Amino acid sequence: MTTHTPIGRYFNVQDGRIYGHVREGDGPALVFLHYWGGSHRTWRPVIEHLSPTQAFVSHDHRGWGESTEAPGPYGIEQLADDTERVVDELGYGEYVAVGHSMGGKVAQVLASRRPAGLRGVVLVAPAPPAPVGVTPQFQEVLAHAYDNDETISHSIDQVLTSGGLSAGARRQIHEDSSRAGEAARMAWPRQALIENFADRVGAINVPVRVLAGSDDKVDPPQILREHLLPLIPTATLTELRGTGHLSPLEVPDQIASHLTAFVARL
Repeated sequence: MTTHTPIGRYFNVQDGRIYGHVREGDGPALVFLHYWGGSHRTWRPVIEHLSPTQAFVSHDHRGWGESTEAPGPYGIEQLADDTERVVDELGYGEYVAVGHSMGGKVAQVLASRRPAGLRGVVLVAPAPPAPVGVTPQFQEVLAHAYDNDETISHSIDQVLTSGGLSAGARRQIHEDSSRAGEAARMAWPRQALIENFADRVGAINVPVRVLAGSDDKVDPPQILREHLLPLIPTATLTELRGTGHLSPLEVPDQIASHLTAFVARL
């Protein structure tokens, strides 16, 4: 009998290696991409609500989690390259990219390349393909969001969530967001956030489902309706009730049910 127990392993990428959790099972496989400040662990609550035979890989972006030794650059193109390397190493014939926040921007760039095997994309509270209303002052504030326990707690309570976190999830956010090296931590607010892919995402030719938190202060539904949906012809948006930006940790059951339905329709 085949066991479907996730295993940890490293993947060879340009100039280094990155860590991921992998489960063999039923396809199309889900390729999970975490937010700025997260790790592969961000997706665990969602995975626990999926079928125990669902194939997936959830890897740490270079510079984060167990991938802190992988050097820069840490821009969106590099993270998309890394994801392609992971998919190639696993030999997925069919897969769905599932990206959250920064990981959602990575998923958009990946999908715009029309890689073989990509069957669909689920964007969870995604960063839009081009920056919206980002000023140098905002970038500077954001750059200090994860400076220490106090700023991390402030980010969780005032920006990232609508209050629906367990004590364990809070602890995990503190650990993950303080673990990255300085260069990886600064890459998003200083560079990747303002990278503009608005002219690229129209090339996406697979179904795209956007899951937006009703109380998201970072990438609210209205911003995504105005600045993402018009650029991706295949995209549709669904609002998740009662969650802020960290919906994989706040309402993992909602995300899992939308994922399951999305995969079933492909």
